[in-house]
Amino acid sequence: MAGKHSGSCLCGAVRYEITGEFDAFFLCHCRYCQKDSGSAHAANLFSGTAQLKWLEGEEQVTLFDLPGTRHSKAFCQTCGSALPHTQMAGKLVVVPAGSLDSPVSIRPDAHIMLRSKADWDERLDEIEKLDGLPT
Repeated sequence: MAGKHSGSCLCGAVRYEITGEFDAFFLCHCRYCQKDSGSAHAANLFSGTAQLKWLEGEEQVTLFDLPGTRHSKAFCQTCGSALPHTQMAGKLVVVPAGSLDSPVSIRPDAHIMLRSKADWDERLDEIEKLDGLPT
């Protein structure tokens, strides 16, 4: 039986379901992913066989294709949360891992595009770790 995964945006206007298995999970450190995630990297799951189904709010989803590149990002028009999209004429489903509400069953396969890695993304395991907000 194929896996079933559910996800949503931050404001809850968009909900989706993925049916199928993920083939790969990459943490991409390219400048494009840094810009659209606002962080050191994007965390995306990929599948060549899974199906994406919008349960609510599909009309709230905007797709941005960066001209002259293969970089795309889907997001909620209300809250800006990253959302799944298809690439390669629907043959590849790309799912931002943080948008999933169900558990992610696989671990990342690799950090990619490390030549573009943020200069502050070093020795992060050495900094203080808090269970909540700083006091």
